[in-house]
Amino acid sequence: MGQIFTVLVLAIIVGSLFTALYRLTHKKETSSTVVKALTVRISLSIALFVALLLSYQFGLIAPSGLR
Repeated sequence: MGQIFTVLVLAIIVGSLFTALYRLTHKKETSSTVVKALTVRISLSIALFVALLLSYQFGLIAPSGLR
């Protein structure tokens, strides 16, 4: 369940990045839409990082180590 959540959030983050790139290069809109898409990306990235840290802290995930 956690892996699906992580992959889904990563896909949304990448989608937000490409949305900002598309709006920046192809559409001649105001910069507010680009800033909004990048703000969503940064917010989701921080939320995912915090969620992973909390999952580790509460023992929901464990490091596998390098082999």
